[in-house]
Amino acid sequence: MKKLIPFVLLLFVTVLTAQEVKHLNLEDAVLGYYKGLYPERKTIQWIENTDDFIVSENDQVQVNYNLSRRPALFGLEDLQKAIPSLKSMPRSFSMITSETVYFDHNNTMIQYDYLDKTISSEIKYSENAENTEFNSSANAVAYTIENNLYVATASNSMIAVTSSEDKNIVSGQAIARSEMGITKGTFWSPNGNLLAFYQKDETNVTEYPLVDVTTTPATLNNIKYPMNGMGSEIAKAGIYSMKNNSVVYLDIDTSDEHYITNLSWSPNEENVFVAEVNRDQNHYWFTMYDATTGKKVKTLFEEKNDKWVEPEHTAVFLPNSNTEFLWLSERDGFMNLYLYDVNNENEKQLTQFNWMIKSILGFDESGKNVIVSGTGTDARETKAFKINLKNGKITILTSEPGVHSVQLSPNGNYIIDSYSSLDVPRVVKRKSLKDNNEATIYTAPNPIEGYQLGTTEMVTLKANDGSDLYGRIIKPANFDANKKYPVLVYVYGGPHAQMVTNSWLGGSNLWMQWMAAEQDYILFTLDNHGSAHRGFEFESAIHRQAGEAEMEDQLLGVDYLKSLPYVDGDRLAVHGWSYGGFMTNSLMLRHPGVFTTAVAGGPVTDWKFYEVMYSERYMDRWQDNEAGFEKSRIHNYVGNLDGKLLEIIGSVDPIVVPQHTMTLLQSFVENKKQVDFLSYPMHPHNVRGTDRAHLMKKVLDYVIENNQ
Repeated sequence: MKKLIPFVLLLFVTVLTAQEVKHLNLEDAVLGYYKGLYPERKTIQWIENTDDFIVSENDQVQVNYNLSRRPALFGLEDLQKAIPSLKSMPRSFSMITSETVYFDHNNTMIQYDYLDKTISSEIKYSENAENTEFNSSANAVAYTIENNLYVATASNSMIAVTSSEDKNIVSGQAIARSEMGITKGTFWSPNGNLLAFYQKDETNVTEYPLVDVTTTPATLNNIKYPMNGMGSEIAKAGIYSMKNNSVVYLDIDTSDEHYITNLSWSPNEENVFVAEVNRDQNHYWFTMYDATTGKKVKTLFEEKNDKWVEPEHTAVFLPNSNTEFLWLSERDGFMNLYLYDVNNENEKQLTQFNWMIKSILGFDESGKNVIVSGTGTDARETKAFKINLKNGKITILTSEPGVHSVQLSPNGNYIIDSYSSLDVPRVVKRKSLKDNNEATIYTAPNPIEGYQLGTTEMVTLKANDGSDLYGRIIKPANFDANKKYPVLVYVYGGPHAQMVTNSWLGGSNLWMQWMAAEQDYILFTLDNHGSAHRGFEFESAIHRQAGEAEMEDQLLGVDYLKSLPYVDGDRLAVHGWSYGGFMTNSLMLRHPGVFTTAVAGGPVTDWKFYEVMYSERYMDRWQDNEAGFEKSRIHNYVGNLDGKLLEIIGSVDPIVVPQHTMTLLQSFVENKKQVDFLSYPMHPHNVRGTDRAHLMKKVLDYVIENNQ
């Protein structure tokens, strides 16, 4: 009887282990954020003018969460006593001070005094409001309705800043289709006395028809869409005075369709600064304007490049200075810091990194050091650094490997550092800039612990020019090096994007883990020339020849895959979206026989159909680069189709408009080539929400069925 015990015990352990292993299903993998399958992320906010921070948890607002024992500042019940219509704790606050919090509720900006549990102030604004921006100093909210800009105060919910009846004149919204670092259209001055705003005249911009199929009959929705080489918007910048209820416009003649970007205020509110970029995007002037009159004061500096210039960051003034500011520029090949003074033309290059600074976070308490985020020597990572403004001494603040997201405290004494890496879901710490002491706020548990998963590894390949190419390979669960596995190559490949990072799961999506773990696939991604955070030379290799350098690198990735004894080189598939859709079509049709199967989502197929601001930077105008446009035009290669190809779009895509794919399909028909097509009704450029699970099932089923 004793001899049977080890066998029975082994059987029990085996059964138990098998029961404990969980399996991803595709829908959960695609909607993983909503299913709790991504690492926990708490919303952390600094309290103004302090070194304290808050976290909302269990309907209570905690101070210095997990670091000190203090009573909650307030809870949902406290808020509901003052605001009975409030159903849940605000996800975040517009601002929090040592006495009050500001948050939006039912088209009202509420100032709640949590010490005496009362509402201090309410600013109501229209239920049709969009692009809202609150300023606590002004105690006002800027917002837009349709094409006009308004301001709401505690005493007046609708003060018209502009009142244009011409729908072509749009105020208070992002211009230049959100290129060159533009993310919004309103800019409060430091003390809230003035409101700068962008305005665009779209009279010269052509209309593009999108069709709403939810009405009977279907109805036309014309959008303004400036296509390459055609009429563009005319930009302006206005300044609204809260005191005088009046507007002045900067004295800029943009009839040549040049851009206005990187709007910055001087701390004393006397001047506004903008980068003016010519339409060719190879020359910009950084210019100073009088905020009272709108008159030009002077041009402080200018920058040219034979390929392109792309100012993306505002001027950041030094503490207690109205004249000295920091500027980020890639002029020496990498994003570095420069110090300027408005009173002279001298510049000082503060850093000479051969890696990329990503942003300026602020200054330490002394004002002698600037805090920045950047890649450091490994472009797959993001770190925080302290840089002395006088001697350039550099101190790394985040030594742990990985991608760090950092918030600097208002007083410049601490940072909150949230980071992950390939194997670390998330760790959040508070770190002192004075004595390097640190404390862990929380460590997120692994949300996919116990699931059957693939193995994610980083790879580095050598490009033909000798530069490193960073890749990610996900091997199947229960990987057997003696087997031959099919591969899905996931590609993006375009500027301003990086797919491979030293973050949780290497930056991969959970559907990739499903494909590896449940379908025995290898997933491979490579960041080619043209992708972000590698310096200007690496990125600008695509200039006037989109697709060429990118395909060369991706095919090196294919060679690498085929060199692996466990890869079935006859079963390679490729998938990508947007620029990745362009790359997918390019690889499938310009290099027939490499891939059996391809799924191109939201693809650019002809750069002549793409928007002015993006395509003219990278490809120039088609009239000036006909050979480059013709070579990259997907339609020219449809006769090469060898394998299965699926094109997918959103039916009302306002970014890569449907004309790209519809004309490509026409070319397939004319060339008697069979191709598959799916349009997601009423979805824009990306298919989001629950329909995304349908999308990824379609994509991956197509790959699995055809990559044989």
